[in-house]
Amino acid sequence: MYKDNFVTAFIAAAGMGKRMNHPINKQFLSINGAPILAYTIKKIESSKYIDFIILLIKQSDINYVGEIVNKYKINKPFKIVYGGEERQDTIYNGLLNMPCETDIVLTHDGARPFVSVEKINNSIERVFETGACTLANPAKDTIKVSSNGKIVDYTPNRDELWAIQTPQVFLTPIITKAYEQAFEEEYYGTDDCSLVEKTGKKVTLILNDYNNIKITTPEDLTIAEAICKEYNIEEDL
Repeated sequence: MYKDNFVTAFIAAAGMGKRMNHPINKQFLSINGAPILAYTIKKIESSKYIDFIILLIKQSDINYVGEIVNKYKINKPFKIVYGGEERQDTIYNGLLNMPCETDIVLTHDGARPFVSVEKINNSIERVFETGACTLANPAKDTIKVSSNGKIVDYTPNRDELWAIQTPQVFLTPIITKAYEQAFEEEYYGTDDCSLVEKTGKKVTLILNDYNNIKITTPEDLTIAEAICKEYNIEEDL
């Protein structure tokens, strides 16, 4: 609860993980002896503001998730909801199944286990600035735009480019309206904030550190192991 506002967190873990090139969904792979998803759940439930957690998973992964929940426990009320074909469909299923008293919705990638509790709380605290906010980093690399994947069309100003992460946090009426409008217009965005932007609403950027990586490739697993060693992250779940 944040200032009498009921907060529901969605953990999106229904992706296919095609880039990982592994038969097991990326969220169930282990780093430092524990599943990625277990770390993510523990970070989310450690927020003093979060009242309810929705785990969004593929139906075929229910056994994996059941093992994680039974072994590592979830100390806050939670529900398992099956995802859809795309991430956007998955989050919408969460919106349809969240507690009716939800005032604030937080969405987070199941494959981002290193988000700090401080940043989770900060995101929730700042959602009232515009009704929507997201963790983000300034782009470090020069970005090129290419319409055909072969020839550079142009180079945007790097000072204006931000790499968007999760959590993303929204007031409930704003995110529900954004999703309803997106489906009416048959629009699919790459993140939740893009749907809110389509409605004309502003999204607040919250500066984050660079450790909040999304583990999507084998190389990311190597980086994740290095982060665990660097910050002495133990299997103390």
